[in-house]
Amino acid sequence: MKHTVRPRALRGVRDFAAVLGAALLAVPALAAGPAQAAPADTAHPTRAEIYQALELGQEPADYAILVDTSGSMKQNGRYDTVRATLRPFLDGLTPQDHVELVTFDSSPHIQYIGSAGDTDAIMSHLPAQPNPHGATDIGAALDKALTELERDDASPVASIVLLTDGEQDPAPGSRYPTSSGPSWTALQHRADAIGDHAQLAGYALPLGSGASGADLLGHVVSDTTELRPKNIQDLGGYLARAGDRTRARQAALLLAGDKGKGLDASWSNGGRTDLTDGTATARLTLRSTTSRVPLTVTGLRASVTDPSIAVGGLPGQVTLQPGKSKTYTVRLTGKLPAGPIPYRRTENKDAVLRLAGRVGSAWEQPLAPDVKLSVPRQIQVTGPAVPLRATVGSAVLLPAVLGGLVLVLLAGWLLWRRSRRPLLTGALLVARALGDQEPERIALRGRHLRLRPETVGGAGRVRGRRRSTDRVASVDLLIRYSPDGSSGRESTATCVPGGHVVINGVRFQHQPAPVAGRVPVGGRSR
Repeated sequence: MKHTVRPRALRGVRDFAAVLGAALLAVPALAAGPAQAAPADTAHPTRAEIYQALELGQEPADYAILVDTSGSMKQNGRYDTVRATLRPFLDGLTPQDHVELVTFDSSPHIQYIGSAGDTDAIMSHLPAQPNPHGATDIGAALDKALTELERDDASPVASIVLLTDGEQDPAPGSRYPTSSGPSWTALQHRADAIGDHAQLAGYALPLGSGASGADLLGHVVSDTTELRPKNIQDLGGYLARAGDRTRARQAALLLAGDKGKGLDASWSNGGRTDLTDGTATARLTLRSTTSRVPLTVTGLRASVTDPSIAVGGLPGQVTLQPGKSKTYTVRLTGKLPAGPIPYRRTENKDAVLRLAGRVGSAWEQPLAPDVKLSVPRQIQVTGPAVPLRATVGSAVLLPAVLGGLVLVLLAGWLLWRRSRRPLLTGALLVARALGDQEPERIALRGRHLRLRPETVGGAGRVRGRRRSTDRVASVDLLIRYSPDGSSGRESTATCVPGGHVVINGVRFQHQPAPVAGRVPVGGRSR
């Protein structure tokens, strides 16, 4: 016999479990069972409150109730106790529920078929006493129950409740002479066929202290739970405890879709957040991905990947109802880094959100260990990073760098000019190459000099060019000259210090500047 219930049958037992628990309140003599309710934890909802929030027991169902009326049921007031327990059980059903009440001994007898809601009318059909000479034909009773559940308008949620104190001991001629065989296999096939389109569950309650045929229900309906009180007086307590386990299994089925679901978070800003002033606001949305389970995150803290930016303004604890979301305006403080060269510019950066905190549910503790919600403890961050923008760097850095570069270039140019355009010293003696006329003396100064000799005419220019040798550095003269001043007849020659050159028939001789204690030396041409 199986004690676990298939998912499609879990809801089939929800009303049964609920009203059986209510039976304890209506029959105080049965309330002294072995199960006692634990004090409610004020920090968490009770199981009853959770079940109410889940709206367990709102779906109509079929109930086939099979009551043993054989002679042995008169012992120890068993039959009277069953009658007393059935009344509050029936009171808990709704008019939408469908009830078949069957008593059985040597043969089954349908006492009532119809809607629930009128307990007195249903109870009036029960015999006042069991049959003192009746046998026990559980198989025939199960056949009646399955026949009712096979009707065309049967509810998709069904339960079979079997209350008996004896083994299968039918009268001669029964189709179920033993506890097994082809007739029992046929019953099982019929129950499986009902389970293909309905949520069928069974509850077997053996009322005697010895061997019982109640387990035969488990051979027919695979999703059967056997409830075995120690004595008939404990029936109510055991039913209440079993009812809570049944509701827990039903809750587990309803909450299966939420298993492993938790909270996610994302930024909900429309554009980039400006952090130029060192502070800005952004919108952060927390969303519950569950459909039934409320979630709470404690120790909530937010940060971004950039350690220079702090995130504040979130509450330390947030509770979200299933499928709901909350949006918070958070405060970002800090500066975007300007980089190794902090010039003035607009910096764009995407900061990845990080959230710390522990996610849980107030339902976890009350439902444990029967229902495991498996809530992910971490918040899942979804969506893109938060886009940030800031004006960073110094406003004077770039002009200062550019000015410094100009100064460096100017210094370099001056150095180059000093190297490539040395100062001219001494004088040039200009005369025609042929003849004995007195040469014209032109003093050299500056770094470039235009030539306009009066004695020979024409025009030209002269500049210095530094030249280094193994022994000493010297300044040569680069002389350009045209006899008529035109560029077409211009020629060029280089004159070493103290030397002379002839250009277009004109002799140019360098006369070095006088040095104390030395006499100028004549030059040579090249």
